[in-house]
Amino acid sequence: MADIISLRIGGNLVAIQASRFSTHLHFHCAPGEVPEEAKGCYYPCRTFWGKGANHRSAQVLLLLVVPGHLIFLYTIHLMKSGHTTLTPIFMSVYLAAALLQVLLLLCIADWMVHSMWRSGKDPDSFSIPYLTALGDLLGTALLALSFHFLWVIGDQDSDVGD
Repeated sequence: MADIISLRIGGNLVAIQASRFSTHLHFHCAPGEVPEEAKGCYYPCRTFWGKGANHRSAQVLLLLVVPGHLIFLYTIHLMKSGHTTLTPIFMSVYLAAALLQVLLLLCIADWMVHSMWRSGKDPDSFSIPYLTALGDLLGTALLALSFHFLWVIGDQDSDVGD
């Protein structure tokens, strides 16, 4: 249960980034217009590499994932509230899922905020609920895939049926 809650953190991180994107657009562009760097086809590298504070904050938010989840896993371990032993293989698979979740969500947030702004909608009002819900869905799906992967490779410590 606590593991599922911790993968919900990605939706909160991406809500921060979506709000930053939206604020930047409010200050620098008229509704319906996007900055030059956001024109044309979207490509995922645009989210993390480039000039400006939004690229740097995306990098920082992605870097916060691993230490944040390690603290969360350690807290779960200390409280004895998890059903899984914290083995190196479990932690590696879990952290990979958490990183993938936030990476995908940050890319989707970049695309979604700019798309909504281009269509004249306020991204603060429209994108954040979608992104947090998608974060919950994606986090739960990636966690399920992680446990399935651990079961397939025979990691007996990750058996949540105990």
